[in-house]
Amino acid sequence: MRITDCHCHVYPDALAEKAVGGIASFYNIELTPDMLGRGSVADMLERERRAGIGHQVIFSVATNAHQVSSVNRFIAGEVSKSGGTLTGLGTVHPDCPDLRDSVEEIISLGLKGVKIHPDFQQTKADDYRYLKVYECCEGRIPVLIHCGDCRKDYSNPNRIKPVLDIFTGLTVIGAHLGGWSVWDDAVKNLCGYGNFYVDCSSVYDYAGSGKMLDIIRHYGADRVLFGTDYPMWSPEEELAKLLSLGLTENELELITHKNAESLFGIDKYAL
Repeated sequence: MRITDCHCHVYPDALAEKAVGGIASFYNIELTPDMLGRGSVADMLERERRAGIGHQVIFSVATNAHQVSSVNRFIAGEVSKSGGTLTGLGTVHPDCPDLRDSVEEIISLGLKGVKIHPDFQQTKADDYRYLKVYECCEGRIPVLIHCGDCRKDYSNPNRIKPVLDIFTGLTVIGAHLGGWSVWDDAVKNLCGYGNFYVDCSSVYDYAGSGKMLDIIRHYGADRVLFGTDYPMWSPEEELAKLLSLGLTENELELITHKNAESLFGIDKYAL
């Protein structure tokens, strides 16, 4: 089986430990070696290969505008070194002085989409600055959006729905089945959009296997991408959880590789 992990955060070696600690703090997760990867590309690849995952979609979220270009060049460099077994997404920050230029740089670097995290960036997903990003990406490259957090109102379904209504030609991927911790609201409001996909990262341990399976089938397997949310969890364990749900062989093929191949043009897997 070809398998693509569509949700991997990676960082330069010198920054990885600090970045992983920041993720753990944001989500109130105890920082333990058993739960969290080290955040470096080398560590990610080692863990992914051990799980039998042969292609990864990698990215890193900018927490300020000054980081954007350097983050995007780092991701592009790692993709270039991978020989085709990594796909990279760029980042933007709503405070960038020229968001159009930021998107154009992402495309010129050969990156295949944009990742934004409204909660980290403390900006609502339907903020006018993000709308400029969506306009630049529409019909060109997908946008992967962190979706959902019951503690905040930056990326919940009420913020994503207007984006889908306005930018009908924009491919949007809603992380965490479209609404981490607010899944019922996500299913009610976001299912059925032809331009909306979701990934299934960081869901199983919070929603439970039965609910996760039900949500996947509400969206349809042709709309779901496999993701581990590295470095938060073990790729091996996250894949095992997906395989334990009782999905059909056809559903698993769509989720684990076919949808990603179609969206990102993936055609190479590490042996």
